[in-house]
Amino acid sequence: MQRHPLIVAMSLGLFAGATATIAQAETSPLEQQLKDLESFQVIAHRGASGHAPESTMAAYELAHEWGVDYLELDIQITSDGELVAFHDDAIDRTSDGEGKINDYTLEELKALDIGTWFNEANADKADAAFEGAQILTLDDLFERFGNETRYYIETKSPHLNPGLEEALVETLEAHDMIENGRVLVQSFEQDSLLKMRELNENVPLIQLVWYHTDEEDDTQLKEWTNVTPGPAQITDEDFQAVAEYAVGIGTNATYEGEDVIDADFIRQAQANGLPVHIYTINETDDMQRLIDWGVDGLFTDYPDRLLELVE
Repeated sequence: MQRHPLIVAMSLGLFAGATATIAQAETSPLEQQLKDLESFQVIAHRGASGHAPESTMAAYELAHEWGVDYLELDIQITSDGELVAFHDDAIDRTSDGEGKINDYTLEELKALDIGTWFNEANADKADAAFEGAQILTLDDLFERFGNETRYYIETKSPHLNPGLEEALVETLEAHDMIENGRVLVQSFEQDSLLKMRELNENVPLIQLVWYHTDEEDDTQLKEWTNVTPGPAQITDEDFQAVAEYAVGIGTNATYEGEDVIDADFIRQAQANGLPVHIYTINETDDMQRLIDWGVDGLFTDYPDRLLELVE
């Protein structure tokens, strides 16, 4: 193929600058999102949930205002097929209702108060504006923030939420979130991630893992869903198997106060193409320690603390 005459005529310096500009122009938003994962990511866990009721608009507004990289949320499905941002399988802890969330219609859930509990549990942070906060749909969040931020979405309890992946992909496509590089989808359930990949191969996926003490041998650690061996046994091949479908891995750093991973785990994952995001880190000293280990991002209820460290 013949090169453009203008490029042939350029000096080496101008050629480098021109090709960089062309490459930048040709980078799609989705490609740019994946490139951005090479830098440190501040992930607001259920919004700024240390300062406002989790998964409410108040919590997400704060995190967005502070300029986090991702708003993190858990998605479940109502009895009438609507996607809502809610962590627990039951509504008792953070609302004035009781029972399983997917036994309720969206209209019934919207009638609940999911903010007052925060005031009762956090007298020093109580705000009358939190009272009467409503549960959010995924559409609510997309309509409020659009492409002004990125979203880190967990498919929560897929076995309790049949049809969750199909509904999520449909909503992401309707709001052009995938091609615009606005979303990561995470799950502890490998099958859920693989289903997402089947539905739309362009959705960037994060495999969540949770390392804990093996009940049969308390000197060993195991992974909750057995998606990998324990950290002491994990190999390059194990990380590569995850990298076949995921663009990153999310893990706990400690279990019952003891480290379950170390800097070597992080380096090994990265060497096999997997950025490492760690949940949920709220104390500044812990944040700094993990940053020093070379972690690629942190989930936190206090994104303001993390932003102070990384900025």
